[in-house]
Amino acid sequence: MDTSLAGHDLVQDLKWDPALRERFASHESEVLDRYALRPEERLAIEQRDFKALYALGFHPYLGGQLARLIYGNTAGKGAAVAVRMLVASLQGLQAEHYPPSKGEGPK
Repeated sequence: MDTSLAGHDLVQDLKWDPALRERFASHESEVLDRYALRPEERLAIEQRDFKALYALGFHPYLGGQLARLIYGNTAGKGAAVAVRMLVASLQGLQAEHYPPSKGEGPK
């Protein structure tokens, strides 16, 4: 794990700041600009490439939290989508190529 990754701070801030979460959902690039992300770290976040984030040394727990923040942060449907998308990324699949389950997930 690489504790110097700025993405760790991003996730913690998103977890605790509802206004930041809303801004991230509507203006992701603007929020990412606020953090000293490495170029490859930012690209991995933008591409939802959790496998690349983990290869950079992203904390596994925070990667799961980031998936929930991106794909759904509630118990039930949203959390299930987040888990499937995280696992798909770890398997090397891009989000747009991963078939959602039962009509859930990105289109």
